[in-house]
Amino acid sequence: MKDKKLVIIGAGELAQIAYEYFTYDSDYEVVAFSVHAEYINEQEINSVPVVELETLEKTYPPEEFEAFVAIPATKLNRVRTQLFEEAKSKGYKLASYISSHAFVWRNAQIGENCFVFEDNTIQPFVIIEDNVILWSGNHVGHRTIIRANSFITSHAVISGFCEIGQGSFVGVNSTFNDKTSLAANSIVGSGAVVTKSLKEENSVYVGNPAKLLPRKSAFDVEL
Repeated sequence: MKDKKLVIIGAGELAQIAYEYFTYDSDYEVVAFSVHAEYINEQEINSVPVVELETLEKTYPPEEFEAFVAIPATKLNRVRTQLFEEAKSKGYKLASYISSHAFVWRNAQIGENCFVFEDNTIQPFVIIEDNVILWSGNHVGHRTIIRANSFITSHAVISGFCEIGQGSFVGVNSTFNDKTSLAANSIVGSGAVVTKSLKEENSVYVGNPAKLLPRKSAFDVEL
């Protein structure tokens, strides 16, 4: 019998994916989904109730239940970040999920509300801050830091001693050479190759080698 009770904040595709992983590959029992009242379109998902986030702590008190914010990279991770902060303000501990099919070295540090899918490799001394999603099949090299509220898609290679800035988005099949970095709130496009540090915040970088996309703010990109 599972001894941890979890409320998933969200009701979309990622929330249903999170339900699958937490239910079949963790010590958590998902007892509810929760969204703001205006976004409730159905009363149950997978026979689990959908409840109002505004009053969540009255029905599922944070002393007894944990939460996970299952929101993708919408608005450059801003929606997930806002809900993460709202859940924290209500007193919830935010659960993290690490797939049993991921490789995470013993001294890697992973924060709250992180989701690490299958086939990720996380090497020694890596730091992954709060509210980070790593979709399947990434490599995160030794001594790398992934700052809070970021989203790493699939099959990215982030080499050793790198730093991914807070709130950033790393596209499919992108590559970071050793000792490179990405500025905060930035996007690296699919297949890009980062050969030097990308220092302009709120920016979009594409190509091989990755270069700044002029006159384009990362906040204008639909994710």
